[in-house]
Amino acid sequence: MAVPADNIRRSSLANGIRLVTERMPDVRSVTLGFWVDVGSRDEHPQLAGVSHFLEHLLFKGTEQRSARQIAEAIEAVGGEMNAFTTKEYTAFYTRLLDEDVDLGLDILCDILSVPAFRPDEVESERQVILEEILMHEDEPSELVHDLFTEALFPGHPLGRDVLGTAETITALSRDAIAGHFLAHYRPPNVVFAAAGNLDHDELAAGIERRMSPAPGQRPPRSDVRFAAPRRQIVSTRPTEQANVVVGMRSLSRGDDDRFALSVLNQVLGGGMSSRLFQEIREQRGLVYAVYSYRSAYLETGALAVYAGTAPGRTSEVLRLIGEELDRLLQDGVTDGELALAKGHLKGSLALGLEDSGGRMNRIGRSELVHGEVLTVDELVARTEAVTRADIERVAERVLGNERVIALVGPFEEDALTEMALTTSVAGA
Repeated sequence: MAVPADNIRRSSLANGIRLVTERMPDVRSVTLGFWVDVGSRDEHPQLAGVSHFLEHLLFKGTEQRSARQIAEAIEAVGGEMNAFTTKEYTAFYTRLLDEDVDLGLDILCDILSVPAFRPDEVESERQVILEEILMHEDEPSELVHDLFTEALFPGHPLGRDVLGTAETITALSRDAIAGHFLAHYRPPNVVFAAAGNLDHDELAAGIERRMSPAPGQRPPRSDVRFAAPRRQIVSTRPTEQANVVVGMRSLSRGDDDRFALSVLNQVLGGGMSSRLFQEIREQRGLVYAVYSYRSAYLETGALAVYAGTAPGRTSEVLRLIGEELDRLLQDGVTDGELALAKGHLKGSLALGLEDSGGRMNRIGRSELVHGEVLTVDELVARTEAVTRADIERVAERVLGNERVIALVGPFEEDALTEMALTTSVAGA
């Protein structure tokens, strides 16, 4: 799906915000979003979870609008509004009809400029987040990924949970949250992205009218050094299924080999035709879910495999995961696997851009994370250019790294040690 380059425009506004838009003249919707360059990795340990807490609070109201007024205004025109926090950035967005762009701008600019932080709303949202933490801890298939990241980046902000802990959320004061906002939510730290039936220049003028320049830059990011990974981490739970993640440190978000890594990940466990799915589920019937995924951060990244299986089959599943990682490292990929993976990635990219929300997400993240927005044709070309030699190089850079095992299930630490030592999953 080719997108003409002139449909994507970028500019720097007088108030310091970077604006990127993609015009889609054949749709009736517009998706608008603020992307802020702050996440959980920017928090002091005692403030763990403050970025996510702040994300919740910005929807609770401003000096002029209550939370209910914001919700009613968006829903009255059939729109939707949401936000999310990651380890390195936070995003706020709304999707509505093109005729309601001014309403979307009014509300988004309002919550990003003058949040109220009313004490009673801080307390009510604190309880909501504490419930969210409890809900998350009751989901072993989600908890295991947090444990994996904790073991992969021990003692580093990247290893902490985005939600924080019950202790840190309970202790966070209204002033600490407001201080985090004042330190990080400054125009030079913000990207505004929009996609749909829109006019770039009108959006630029609308944002500049609604948001004044604010002096200062974001605080520098923590320079905490990366310690060696922990080889294993276990959370003993009386679950019916063992949830396992095996992985290693990988490439940073700006690495030139990231396109080759995407292809490698697709071959390994990116879909139903992947090696892991075919071997562990289709051929042996040992799991319902098995897949691989990658995460990329400023200086580093992760490549991981997840599987859920019966506790008694955990050793066998660990062994098979290790064997597939070793085989990919030693033998690379076939021409057929390479073509299949490329085709899937290119098709998924096109399908993900069929609505304004998908396109806003792509250009907003690209501008914030990479400082550039590649056209779809450029992305396709970089994927198509990946060769078997590229896959071999990336496999050597990543799959040979020390492997980490995270496990949630009815096990003790010693049991996992024994399983790891008797399989190839532990790596070299």
